[in-house]
Amino acid sequence: MFDDKKINEIKSSVDQWEKEVVEKSISRFPERKEKFTTGSNIEVNRLYTPVDVNELNYNEDLGLPGEYPFTRGVQSTMYRGRLWTMRQYAGFASAEESNGRYKYLLEQGQTGLSVAFDLPTQIGYDSDDGLSEGEVGKVGVAIDSLKDMETLFDGIPLDKVSTSMTINAPASVLLAMYIAVAEKQGVSKEKLRGTIQNDILKEYIARGTYIFPPEPSMRLITNIFEYCSKEVPGWNTISISGYHIREAGSTASQEVAFTLADGIAYVEAAIKAGLDVDDFAPRLSFFFNAHNDLLEEVAKYRAARRLWAKIMKERFNAKNSKSMQLKFHTQTAGSTLTAQQPDNNIIRVTIQTLAAVLGGTQSLHTNSRDEALALPTEDSVRIALRTQQIVAHESGVTETIDPLAGSYYIENLTNKIEEEALRYIESIDELGGAPKAIEKGYIQKEIQNAAYRYQMEVESLDRIVVGVNKFKIEETDKKELLKVDKTVEISQKEKLKVLRSERNNEDVEKALNTLKEKANTQENLMPFILDAVKTYATLGEICNVLREVFGEYQQSVIL
Repeated sequence: MFDDKKINEIKSSVDQWEKEVVEKSISRFPERKEKFTTGSNIEVNRLYTPVDVNELNYNEDLGLPGEYPFTRGVQSTMYRGRLWTMRQYAGFASAEESNGRYKYLLEQGQTGLSVAFDLPTQIGYDSDDGLSEGEVGKVGVAIDSLKDMETLFDGIPLDKVSTSMTINAPASVLLAMYIAVAEKQGVSKEKLRGTIQNDILKEYIARGTYIFPPEPSMRLITNIFEYCSKEVPGWNTISISGYHIREAGSTASQEVAFTLADGIAYVEAAIKAGLDVDDFAPRLSFFFNAHNDLLEEVAKYRAARRLWAKIMKERFNAKNSKSMQLKFHTQTAGSTLTAQQPDNNIIRVTIQTLAAVLGGTQSLHTNSRDEALALPTEDSVRIALRTQQIVAHESGVTETIDPLAGSYYIENLTNKIEEEALRYIESIDELGGAPKAIEKGYIQKEIQNAAYRYQMEVESLDRIVVGVNKFKIEETDKKELLKVDKTVEISQKEKLKVLRSERNNEDVEKALNTLKEKANTQENLMPFILDAVKTYATLGEICNVLREVFGEYQQSVIL
């Protein structure tokens, strides 16, 4: 970016400044610590100048918004044309209660729905299964059948809203339910917009809500890719998730690396299944975390965009520019929320919101102040949504595209994160790809080491967490927390009893037998799952059929 003469002049002036100005200043006011680092332990220099970005080639490394390598954003006008989709991840207790929360959020200006499912739903059990005891409706909404899904979206036109569903192992079943509800509303599949998470690899890495072993799980994912490319073209068929990898304790560079490595594995599986990369890649989406280190997070998103564009173009020979675009949803970091002084979480979420917006997110969920203690109250959810709206309409950061571009620090940090992430991806390639690296425990161990290092820094006070290891106060009991009524489980069990007595059980049995038969072949299972859903076969019944054929995954311990 600068000629050698200019760079040498800058180096000389910095050296002179260090000796004549900085040393004198430090003798009077010593710096706060010997070494400054980002939240992910990347060392931060005292000063950044053109010397730190001299290797940067504007056209090749940055380019223009909406053009390869998409460092500066995937849309040509970004938020000047349209703001990000404002979502609030919500769902609790019964479908009726969650439906009420969704309608409230839409009335408050939310522009997309994001569904949280309870733990039994996430791992494919009905509410009356013995393994569901005590968990029904606790961390999300309980969905046992198409009947519950009809209630969940009652009065919400599915051709007018975009819906994200955080569901993985049984993603094919919940997507089928959503399609069936739309049909009952008279909405064709072509008009549906939204995303299913559908990212099973990160479940083996970090989250744990898996059902089936990797091979059949990857089959279900590629079945969804193929089915939606033909039948539901506006649907994002996967949200490849770094969020949970970061929540497990990874660094920013690891979040990028392991997420994109999973993405590579999904692309390879789809190509192996006979799909053309440009037929499915434009509908791939990603899901990232937003942490407190504002500038590192901005650099992280920019590095991820650039690296994914290169991977798709150079590794997979994608021709369609949309196949090279890393479009992503962001959620503020749940792991940074503290039970101590929970109102402080409003400030944390605001910083994280700014990071996501300055980094060019397409969709955003902001956590609520009380989520370290319970599911959020209506007041807390409204404040979280208002945080997005104030950033969008009052902060000024949406008026220009990629506003931090050209900052010597941001560009240097973007390069560093990309380089570090690429080194991890190369190591994963040497192990045989993400599934093999997961099997060998490599990814899990790297995350565990990073999480351990971070915790040691907190305990030694090398890293300050306000209200936790410094600036503590005496606190009274927390009030006005949302509590899920214990009768929800009883109610769900009763609904299932009524459902099984009223539906045509011969149709259910026939559909489940056909699904079992097809699961033993290589046919795409989506049409048969949809047929079963329409007979009001339950989530547990469908997943149990697949368990019989595919088996269940048993986690190995990584030390």
